[in-house]
Amino acid sequence: MQDAGIWLSRKQRRTFHQPRLRRECFGELIQIDGSDHHWFEDRGPRCTLLVFIDDATSTLMQLRFVTSESTFSYFEALDLYLAAHGRPVAFYSDKHTVFRVANQSAKSGHGMTTDRQSFACKR
Repeated sequence: MQDAGIWLSRKQRRTFHQPRLRRECFGELIQIDGSDHHWFEDRGPRCTLLVFIDDATSTLMQLRFVTSESTFSYFEALDLYLAAHGRPVAFYSDKHTVFRVANQSAKSGHGMTTDRQSFACKR
């Protein structure tokens, strides 16, 4: 099987992903994600923690407990983030269904990423 190329050893099957380099400047990319968990054990109901993290510094920019991970929950957290920190160059989220368009005939948008032409790196 090895000679025919049908079977590969574990070492041969290993694939390595090139790590993504972090952005160089604070505020250039904000990663957003939600984590559904029993955060308060038996002292409270199950909830989701929404997190906004600066990619360059790993600084936690916005934390918010919500009842569920939804578009409206993210919009509320985004409103608080923008009021406190202003607009970043870009947002990044994983491909969670919260940000997907369920209706295929719906007009596609530009997603959550925004670009700013003039951005000075503050180090």
